[in-house]
Amino acid sequence: MPFTPFHLGPALGFGLPLRKYLHVPTFLVANILVDVEPFLVLSLGLDYPLHGYLHTFIVAFTLGLALGYAMFLLERISRSLYKTLLLESNATPKLKSFIVAGVLGTMLHVLLDSPLYDDIRPFYPLLANPLYHSASSLEVYSFCVWMGMFGVVFYIALLVLLVYRRFRK
Repeated sequence: MPFTPFHLGPALGFGLPLRKYLHVPTFLVANILVDVEPFLVLSLGLDYPLHGYLHTFIVAFTLGLALGYAMFLLERISRSLYKTLLLESNATPKLKSFIVAGVLGTMLHVLLDSPLYDDIRPFYPLLANPLYHSASSLEVYSFCVWMGMFGVVFYIALLVLLVYRRFRK
């Protein structure tokens, strides 16, 4: 799913309910970041596979670690925005929640793309993709859409609960 919004569905659907354990902004970015690779290949006309090394579990894991740490370092700057958008719980997030969000987000991206594209080598250095055709495009995209709808409903419920609590005081 090169740079499509479909990856945001699972990011919202899993991230928002788990926001006490996962840093949601990091999880959202991680689910999209892996598609920088196909974006650059297509936009710059690179002679490189559309789904290259970033679409492997080992590199996605490393990218997730780096992203988690970078987002942790940027937390002081962005914390008030994240809280305003209800993307963080009231507890101060720990480094672990950033790292877990980064790693799970990038790995989920690879997992969702692997059944769809034969050029992905998720278990690199193995050159086979045993996940290719393990789910149909319709199944993967439907899952992403349903998770996105769940995430949006969950977010709306958070907003309604916030308004209810403010008016109740």
